[in-house]
Amino acid sequence: MLEIDRVARFVEQWREQRPDLDPSPMAIIGRMRRVSDDFTASLIENYRRFGIGEGEFDVLCALRRAGDPFALPQGEIAEHTMVTAGATSKRVDRLMAGGLVSRQPLAVDGRGRVVTLTGRGRALIDEMYPIHLATEEALLAPLDATERAQLEALLVKLAIG
Repeated sequence: MLEIDRVARFVEQWREQRPDLDPSPMAIIGRMRRVSDDFTASLIENYRRFGIGEGEFDVLCALRRAGDPFALPQGEIAEHTMVTAGATSKRVDRLMAGGLVSRQPLAVDGRGRVVTLTGRGRALIDEMYPIHLATEEALLAPLDATERAQLEALLVKLAIG
């Protein structure tokens, strides 16, 4: 039997205080938030070990996934990392300060910028990514392969509405 957690206590308290309402969505959403917060904290701890933040890791990943020459227009990085252009610019600035990326004007439009991984940036993300995957694997260790597939399918269903 599952241990009664804080979310279960909150749901039960709401049932007692407001029996006219169904607090069952809180049981799922509350746990999803708790798990997300816990997972994010573990991942951020890894990023900090390498001297970068979560946002910078996302940019390095987007550039590495782009393949050789490991470059993307800055606006496209914003789309890949799902943040605003301003937030992307700040992330790129921090990575440039660390010598992990370079930024040049786009050849076709001097107003745009292309961001490229430096050799140092590629070495860092290539070192970090296996550690990142191992951390994710450890976080999911309580689930067997069937449970992981079920969870992924349910999360996809929720994500696409």
